[in-house]
Amino acid sequence: MNQKINDTHKLCTAPMLDWSDKHCRFLFRLFAPRAMLYTEMVTTGAIIFGDRKRHLDFSCEEHPLALQLGGSSIAELRQCATLAAQWGYDEINLNCGCPSERVQKGNFGASLMLEPKLVADCVDAMRNATNIPVTVKHRLGVDESDSYDFVSRFVGTIRDAGCKTFIVHARIAVLKGLSPKKNREVPPLNYEFVYRLKNEYPDCTFVLNGGLDEHAKYNEILQKVNGVMIGRSIYQSPEFLGELSQLIHNSVPQNLESVIAEIHRYAVNQVNRKVPLKAITRHLLGLFHGQKGARTWRRQLSNPDLLKRNNPDLIMHTYQELFCSLHA
Repeated sequence: MNQKINDTHKLCTAPMLDWSDKHCRFLFRLFAPRAMLYTEMVTTGAIIFGDRKRHLDFSCEEHPLALQLGGSSIAELRQCATLAAQWGYDEINLNCGCPSERVQKGNFGASLMLEPKLVADCVDAMRNATNIPVTVKHRLGVDESDSYDFVSRFVGTIRDAGCKTFIVHARIAVLKGLSPKKNREVPPLNYEFVYRLKNEYPDCTFVLNGGLDEHAKYNEILQKVNGVMIGRSIYQSPEFLGELSQLIHNSVPQNLESVIAEIHRYAVNQVNRKVPLKAITRHLLGLFHGQKGARTWRRQLSNPDLLKRNNPDLIMHTYQELFCSLHA
């Protein structure tokens, strides 16, 4: 069981607020057939009291897929875990890392690291409500609570509640004075704490997150932890996700013409379901990063006048005009 989890989490895509929707995840799946995909954080209140179908629906191609939940109410998390299992998710992930003020006011996200017993009770309730794995994504610490002992005690408490997979953003969260954007950049990275956690809890799966891009030494990192989670660098260049998939999972290199054909097919299907084309094309702007014609690609696929026509053929026609000869 542990080996299966480790393999599943070797390559993960990050839950990115306002980015990791189902259209984005469909694109990621084309480049990484075996990666574990994560939804953007969805609050328990949004699921229980909001448009449940909009928040929970996904395409069958997205598996394996984890639903990331934001919340601290045991009863609400239990209810959402039950719904996640009914909807067919492969994993439930509890957010204990988001540093935004809105999240703090709701007493979830990174502030939950200050209440490990509550997190443990939430994990226990979700595990008892369903038979799919419950995992936790967290930081190394919060504000002045930044010692190794602090994060080790947090992990140990949650582990005792039955959680065996931890995704660690290798920075502390600064809740006083730093925006979420600055919290991704200003607190220094500390991979060594994550490596120490893996050594201290060898029966658990640890996934390293934070600052990972095309310069990271993935072969070395994966000797020390079970997996890596990548966010903005793969969003800005989905082809980089394909390169990681080849390196980590030994997957077959993608034929970009086939990728575009799949995206076009998907866009046709979605537009027929009344989805605006721009909801899909906004995630495609990072394709062909650094190549001749990439700027025109971005301009065409974000052109309001062209998108207003809601014609998914815009994707294929733009590709054929700019890149077909390069990737034939």
